[in-house]
Amino acid sequence: MSKKIVAIVGSYRKEGTIDAAVEAILAGARERGAATHTIYLTEQHIEFCRNCRTCTQEPGAKRHKCPHHDDMEPILEEIEAADAVVLGSPVNCGNVTAIFRRFLERLLGSFYWPWGQPAPKLRKVPSKRKAVLVASSAMPGPMIPLFTGTMGALRLTAKALHAKPVGRMCIGLSSGEVHHALSARRLARARRLGMRLAA
Repeated sequence: MSKKIVAIVGSYRKEGTIDAAVEAILAGARERGAATHTIYLTEQHIEFCRNCRTCTQEPGAKRHKCPHHDDMEPILEEIEAADAVVLGSPVNCGNVTAIFRRFLERLLGSFYWPWGQPAPKLRKVPSKRKAVLVASSAMPGPMIPLFTGTMGALRLTAKALHAKPVGRMCIGLSSGEVHHALSARRLARARRLGMRLAA
């Protein structure tokens, strides 16, 4: 049975660095027979979290739904039916984009956090879901995890989606031109990561 992989793209620009890297990862997965789908957060109606914590009050492994009626629930249902996720965002102001952050904050239902408990606890859901994390920035790639919160936010998103990161791409120096082309080496690495997700 073929694997299903869902990509969440938090970039504001289509056909930019993040979009190209994510597509290369998915292309590698398709080479291994996987079915893929890309969700662009700019095309979704996702409300801001209100911090009402309604979704966190009931115990149990099942994720609890948010009171908002928007596109978030169908997105989460698709991810929960997938074998792997690709999470991508450029660095904006030292972290993921605002639209990706909005998505992350709406994952609170994956945690149990009743009033009076000092901190949330991740609901225990059996899962073999994998994740690949992708970030881009004007700074050199190795500096992204050292000097921004982007990879931390992507890891937290994967955790809330019960997905284990098995690879990452930190793409630097991506602001030198309007359409930053990925090198053949980076494209090949992205395809290998996609093949790993589909294995």
